[in-house]
Amino acid sequence: MSLIILDRDGVINHDSDEFIKSPAEWEPIEGSLEAIAKLNHAGYRVVVITNQSGIARGLFDVDTLSRIHSKMRRMVTQQGGKLEAILYCPHGPDDGCYCRKPLEGAFHDLAHRLRIDLTNVPAVGDSLRDIQAAQAAGARPILVKTGKGMTTLADPALPEGIAVYDDLAAVADALLENHF
Repeated sequence: MSLIILDRDGVINHDSDEFIKSPAEWEPIEGSLEAIAKLNHAGYRVVVITNQSGIARGLFDVDTLSRIHSKMRRMVTQQGGKLEAILYCPHGPDDGCYCRKPLEGAFHDLAHRLRIDLTNVPAVGDSLRDIQAAQAAGARPILVKTGKGMTTLADPALPEGIAVYDDLAAVADALLENHF
């Protein structure tokens, strides 16, 4: 069985500069839930790793985040898919934690929990920090143009040679057709 790691905001659901602070604000990107189900049916275990600094900022609490994630899981299940795990960093950008992307702590935590090596495991994100964390963990970073992806694509700090796709559905299609 294969593994794929997904960022949440901007990859699975629409992102907001004001943060996703409630289940009502969490809305999937068209095709993303079906893409997760398609990956599952092809033998992929799907894991989400997400920064959620809204907790540290006092914009929402862990219970609210749990309800947001319950909605996400329920909607994925309704499409015939499953999220194996959701790892999140509740810290702010200045907290100096190791689990917050662009650092790779959450990736190492996942590898430890699953007792696997993340070398070349696809890791899909829409921001430079997603790409940097995946690279630091030895995973294979993939950029989507949804969310902050178009801005990230124009960032001169973006490493060369990163695979870029329109959205998660296009990533799933490429993976399943072995196009990278």
